[in-house]
Amino acid sequence: MKGLKKQRRIQVIALAFAALALSTGLIGYAMRDGINFFRSPTEVVASPPVAGEVFRIGGLVEEGSVRRGAGTTVSFRVTDTNESVPVEFTGVLPDLFAEGQGMVALGQMQGGTFVATEVLAKHDETYMPKEVIEALKEQGVYVNPADKPQG
Repeated sequence: MKGLKKQRRIQVIALAFAALALSTGLIGYAMRDGINFFRSPTEVVASPPVAGEVFRIGGLVEEGSVRRGAGTTVSFRVTDTNESVPVEFTGVLPDLFAEGQGMVALGQMQGGTFVATEVLAKHDETYMPKEVIEALKEQGVYVNPADKPQG
């Protein structure tokens, strides 16, 4: 009788381990498209992503770089003041999208251009995406808007 209890206990533990492994695999499979890493323009230039990799890029829209193409196609350059990367987007840009302002785009590199499927812009005068602030701080060029003298 004792051997049967021990055998049953081992079977239950093995079944629980298999269920845990299966559920972990299914969760990872379901999340594979939902995980997008953030990169600054300097990181993109230093180590280009593999073909087809979807990621987020962020920084400041470079002054004088916005060009409107045919229809709703817009091209511009995103910079972290160290490096800049050309971006192409087809769609409607957010109302607050402007040169010199913070933005984050989702897409992938095609050739030397980042082709964005989604562009997010800051939502008020003091907001900048957290990832953009961190990338600018790493470059040593971030200035807190609250510290700027009011003119």
